[in-house]
Amino acid sequence: MTTAQHKIGSGFGATTTAAEAVAGVDLTGKLAVVTGGYSGIGLETTRALTGAGAHVVVPARRRETAEEALADLENVEVDELDLGDLDSVRAFAERFLASGRRIDLLINNAGVMACPETRVGPGWEAQFATNHLGHFALVNRLWPAVADGARVVSLSSRGHHYSPIRWDDVQFERGYDKWAAYGQAKTANALFAVRLDELGAEKGVRAFALHPGGIMTPLQRHLSREEHIARGWIDEAGNYLVKFKTPEQGAATTVWAATSPQLAGLGGLYLEDCDVAELAAEDAEGLAESGVRRYAVDRDEARRLWTLSAELTGVDAFA
Repeated sequence: MTTAQHKIGSGFGATTTAAEAVAGVDLTGKLAVVTGGYSGIGLETTRALTGAGAHVVVPARRRETAEEALADLENVEVDELDLGDLDSVRAFAERFLASGRRIDLLINNAGVMACPETRVGPGWEAQFATNHLGHFALVNRLWPAVADGARVVSLSSRGHHYSPIRWDDVQFERGYDKWAAYGQAKTANALFAVRLDELGAEKGVRAFALHPGGIMTPLQRHLSREEHIARGWIDEAGNYLVKFKTPEQGAATTVWAATSPQLAGLGGLYLEDCDVAELAAEDAEGLAESGVRRYAVDRDEARRLWTLSAELTGVDAFA
């Protein structure tokens, strides 16, 4: 498989902040949609984009919480959206389309991680449904409003190393493993960007997926203190054993993916630390320290996933 998954020497790195990533970029007159843009790295993404002049729409499952978190920011509006409910996705998209506005930056930031087995919709596994299928339906329903030359950014994770797409049991009907389910969902986020970048070519729309880095945010809410210790993140006294990124650093790759002129002419790529990621070593086991698995950027896998997602959601802007 030939690939453009090679570092481009951006000059940025793991400690770059979102404000630094967007420095010198003027987003005046641009509109961004950021799912979950009111908590953790999503909040810092919204802060950086508005700071550069963009108007940001934040669709949120907890509207009142979002409005409170974003109260100090200008050029932000909050709407309602539950990615685990396709009726909610449709309703938000219809409201936005009725406004007649164009989307320049569409950032699929919201997500859940390692939750207990949960079923949504017609019995779908919640991580796959929320992290992938909800965003799949959202982007396809909003597609008429996506501007020519826009960028669509999906937050994947290094967690994609835990699992490729489990074609024989996508919904974990034969036994649930929360980390494998998370891994599959994050692989799906990466493959979505690969296929959307192909399909969006006629409009000049480019799509990227990314690993934001290790950050302590509300995303870890389903993990117990014992699990944090077992994973080597903290010791018995609660001291950090791993150097985590700050939320401002965690949002940097998202902002860079959405706005950087360094990515002009590129697309369908997986990014990390404000640069294009290299392919992970073929013999890397488990959670490799960096890089993207080949299965997460494989075009055939991406096309197969798109077909399945369209069948499950009943939505395909390109059909």
